[in-house]
Amino acid sequence: MGGHLPPELARARRAVLDAVRGHAPQDPRPLVLVACSGGADSLALAAATAFVSRAGKLRAGALVVDHGLQAHSADVAARAAGQLRGLGLEPVIIRRVQPAGDSEAEARTARYAAFDAALADTSAAAILLGHTLDDQAEQVLLGLARGSGTRSLSGMPAARGPYLRPLLGLRRADTEAICAHEGLDFWSDPTNADTSLLRNRIRHELLPGLENALGPGLAESLARTATLARRDADFLDAAARAALARVLCSAPGAVPVVLDLRGLRALDGALLARVLRTAVVHCGAPAPDFERTAALERLVHGAGSAGPIQLDGHAHATRHRAGTHPGSARAVIVVDGPGSALGASLWQS
Repeated sequence: MGGHLPPELARARRAVLDAVRGHAPQDPRPLVLVACSGGADSLALAAATAFVSRAGKLRAGALVVDHGLQAHSADVAARAAGQLRGLGLEPVIIRRVQPAGDSEAEARTARYAAFDAALADTSAAAILLGHTLDDQAEQVLLGLARGSGTRSLSGMPAARGPYLRPLLGLRRADTEAICAHEGLDFWSDPTNADTSLLRNRIRHELLPGLENALGPGLAESLARTATLARRDADFLDAAARAALARVLCSAPGAVPVVLDLRGLRALDGALLARVLRTAVVHCGAPAPDFERTAALERLVHGAGSAGPIQLDGHAHATRHRAGTHPGSARAVIVVDGPGSALGASLWQS
């Protein structure tokens, strides 16, 4: 530690301060927790946050989540916690979780449950996550692979509720340089080298190959794409919520969802798709893919059968002529399913 301040460390410190001030502008010294795996990204974030804390701009602790999926994971967690305490973070919490399975999605669910519990236990204002520009570029390529539209291309938000990602403007190499400057010994997760996983193939094979073919700066271009796509998706989603209010025949939050057919047919295609996907998700089903969304649009426009269209999650959609659905004298589309705990808030978010 010491010597000339690397520009990437100065940028990380400023990014942390800006992110926290933007999230909690009324609190002069909010408590934040750094989510730390012991890897370079999260340790670099911890080092930057610790400096801002020492400057009196915030209070900083940390949370280490041990998923227990690898041998010696408890040792990795303990070593990370020791380095975090050495940086002056307090409290430093270790949480052992038990994912329902060994998939990335199940580990993420367990991890965020631990995050939520730590927020409640400490009354922290936010949890800081160490995702970088490289992670964002990989996320955009994953969205392209799914082919699921603008929202999928928008990547990870810099802020979502209490979860902040200050380092989305830094590269993975920057975080390693910060760790070297600060004398931090970061852990390299061996699963990150497993190219049987799609994200790792994107990281180790696709992105380097594309940069070799297209030239340097691809990751930065993909991250800019995410920013632009998120703005577009946010605008369209807000317009879709307003459109939903106009065509909704059932009570907000109720299942089934009943939508006025004439109003749906008057919507622009981009809004129509979003209204229909929202109705499906509200009914407790996963957001429909491209093919199922196209089938729902055909249902609206009267092409072919009046349904039912079977959707994932035991949901379905049907078209009813005027007066043939209880409680409605209009022609409607009815989306039904097992129900969702999201309730009316989904329609207003």
